[in-house]
Amino acid sequence: MKDTYQTLAEPAPEILYKEKNSKFYGYAFPVTSEEEIKIHLEQLRKQHHGAVHFCYAFQLGTDTIYYRANDDGEPSNSAGMPIYGQIQSFGLTNVVVVVVRFFGGVKLGVGGLISAYRTAAQMVLQEAEIVEKTIDIYYKVSFDYKNMNKVMRIIKENNLEIVAQKMNESCEIDLATRKKNAEKIFDIFNHLFEIEIEKI
Repeated sequence: MKDTYQTLAEPAPEILYKEKNSKFYGYAFPVTSEEEIKIHLEQLRKQHHGAVHFCYAFQLGTDTIYYRANDDGEPSNSAGMPIYGQIQSFGLTNVVVVVVRFFGGVKLGVGGLISAYRTAAQMVLQEAEIVEKTIDIYYKVSFDYKNMNKVMRIIKENNLEIVAQKMNESCEIDLATRKKNAEKIFDIFNHLFEIEIEKI
């Protein structure tokens, strides 16, 4: 079972690609939602007054993949899809790549546009730091304080990550574990007396 994915460690440095007086600025950001993508696009629009096209593609998700490619006024499939093709060829998800174009007065034609947007997307992803992350499953474990040692021992033995915890008479710990270990972890806690586990 594959339980890792590749994404960006941080936003990539800006790149500039020139073709027949047109300037193509490339950007790549790690994202987890469309809200974040909107924020990045708004910031780039403020940053680049006078740019004609803000073309982009994104891919979100690990189990269920969701993507979109946007030509932003360029001829159909001449910008967004070439950008998306680069996201795929680098094997990335939870990422958005934006290419901002300043028109230089010379038309590039559809073939020229495809090549320019693809090259800009490729250049910015080559500059990016790509990291592998695990696909994690989250559980909430509920128990009485007296069972604390038992729970903590399992967390330690299995290298589980504690995401959040509430420690009172009755305790709750939110845990993260790699997808491939998730069933095993669920079973361990599920078989323990006086300890509840649920997926969150």
